[in-house]
Amino acid sequence: MEKIPMTSAGYAMLQNELKERTSVERPRIVEAISEARAHGDLSENAEYHAAKEAQSHNEGRIAELEDKLSRAEIIDVSKLSGTVVKFGATVKLIDEDTEEEKVYTLVGDVESDVKQNKISISSPIARALIGKTIGDSVEVSAPGGARSYEIEDVKFV
Repeated sequence: MEKIPMTSAGYAMLQNELKERTSVERPRIVEAISEARAHGDLSENAEYHAAKEAQSHNEGRIAELEDKLSRAEIIDVSKLSGTVVKFGATVKLIDEDTEEEKVYTLVGDVESDVKQNKISISSPIARALIGKTIGDSVEVSAPGGARSYEIEDVKFV
């Protein structure tokens, strides 16, 4: 089985979601199913079907979370250092066309969140950055066309 790289924060986030789904959501859904059953004929009971669908979705997500947690390879970013871009690096980039500054942290697929500037290690930008160092120029093929960036700083926080 292939390991899934993630930070300790990403691992904790998945553990919290799993705990929430098993200890809060699961009992709530079971209660909704039993309440809907009490209403009688199940074949035309929309509440029952909605609760069963919610149960199916929840159980699927629980199985997915358990799988990801069992295959997790936790990487302690605080123990990493250097100027070469790799998993866990926080990279400051300068767009060579617009001089706009961007800062991204390279994380695992399960914890990526563009709103928090956390990009997946498998994203086109991250793949272009891996192995590069401060001062290097990288070209990224993006949906809006090719973009060129210069790596201004690499940190591990």
